[in-house]
Amino acid sequence: MGAEFQHLAQLLAANGYVVLFPNPRGSTGYGQDYSKAIWADWGNRDYQDDIAMVDYAIAQGVADPDRLGVGGWSYGGISTDFIIGRTNRFKAAISGAGAAEFTSLYGHDQYQKDYYTELGYPWEHPDVWNKVAPFYRVKNITTPALFMGGNIDWNVPILGGEQMYQALRALGRDTQLVVYPGEYHEFTVPSHMEDRLKRYLAWYGHYVKGDAAPAALPQDTTTPAAKAGDK
Repeated sequence: MGAEFQHLAQLLAANGYVVLFPNPRGSTGYGQDYSKAIWADWGNRDYQDDIAMVDYAIAQGVADPDRLGVGGWSYGGISTDFIIGRTNRFKAAISGAGAAEFTSLYGHDQYQKDYYTELGYPWEHPDVWNKVAPFYRVKNITTPALFMGGNIDWNVPILGGEQMYQALRALGRDTQLVVYPGEYHEFTVPSHMEDRLKRYLAWYGHYVKGDAAPAALPQDTTTPAAKAGDK
C-alpha cells in the first residue's frame, strides 16, 4: 500500500463488498521495530493481525462471517497463501504475484541480499526457509483459490503462483491460474488490467456472493491472457 488512490477498494465497494486494508506487523508507518516484527517469521504475527482485523469487523457487525473473501498482490499474495493455509473461514481467495517456496527463487528473483541477511543461506538454515514458505501448508487449503501474475515478473516471478496452483490441482481443490503475457510486477497493458479486475469480480462473485455466474471468465474475453489452467 502507498499514499495514493486505490481503485481496487472502490471497485469492490461499488460491487457490494466491505473492504478491509490491514496494516499488520511487518508493514510500514509505525517505525522500524514494527516493520521488523516479522523478521525471519513471515506469516505469523502478520497473519494474527490480519485475522484480528477481520474479527473486529465481524464483531462490529460490518462483515458477514459466512461470506468472507481474501486476496492481495506481491507480499499480499504471499499473505493470502499463508492465510488460506492456516484457516478455512474464507470462501474465496485471490493471490496475485505471490511466492510460495523460496528456495526455488534463490538466485532467480531480486531479493538475494535480503534472503542472506534475514534467512541465512538455505543450505545452512533449511528450517527457517521452510517456515516462511506457505507452500508447505498447501495440503490444509480448501478455499477456492485464483492465482495470477505476469510472465516476465522478475520481482516476484509467476513460479510461486504456478507452484500453488499445481499443488492444489494435485489435491483436487478448486483453483485457477491466469498468466498475463508481457507483464511485469505491475501491469501496463490496459486490456490486461481490465481483465484482471473482471476476474476478481467473477471469482468473488461466484464463491463469496454465491452468484450463478461462473467463477472463471471465458479465455477469450477482453485480452490474450494466457490462462494456464483451471479446475
